[in-house]
Amino acid sequence: MNLFLKKETPMSENSKRSNPRNIPAGADVDKRKAKMEAVFGTQRKNRPPRYALAAIALLISVCAVYAWMQLKTEEPTAAAPLASNPTGSQITLSVNLFGDGKARYYEYRAGDSTIRYFIIRSSDGVLRAAFDACDVCWRAGKGYVQADDVMVCKNCGQQFASVLVNEVKGGCNPAPLDRSIQGDRLIIEVKDILEGKKYFDIPGKV
Repeated sequence: MNLFLKKETPMSENSKRSNPRNIPAGADVDKRKAKMEAVFGTQRKNRPPRYALAAIALLISVCAVYAWMQLKTEEPTAAAPLASNPTGSQITLSVNLFGDGKARYYEYRAGDSTIRYFIIRSSDGVLRAAFDACDVCWRAGKGYVQADDVMVCKNCGQQFASVLVNEVKGGCNPAPLDRSIQGDRLIIEVKDILEGKKYFDIPGKV
């Protein structure tokens, strides 16, 4: 009988409880590591490549520029002024010309100057007239453009409701031009147009 045979040491109760299935040491760590690699590996696969992100950013930039250009092209513009043809000392126009509420521009030649003015039927139905200039911005020579029911100074951008044309003067308001209505005719005296010549004698402008 071999007295030197190694006697097996029974597992302690604590060891049995902590490792009931005799799982080799480190197996739990390997499982957790595999699970993390699976999760993060999938996330990496689902990430869009860098060139795709760059393409999306470029597309957004192009769309923004296009939208800006569309807005610029849709800005309101004033129609070319029509020549005034006086009859004697007056200019007469049919009131029916202004039924659509759109401002119409006219010009009158006085020597070396061209005097511009506009006529509009305001939202309250009144026919109104004003020079295409104001006391503040006249030196810029830009005048006004209609945007819906307001007149917009093309130099400073201030807006003026159509119902205030002929009513308010000074500052950047359109300089009023006297007019009268006789039957179905709108009448403007040439002498009143000449009163606005000072707004169009712009230094350095021919």
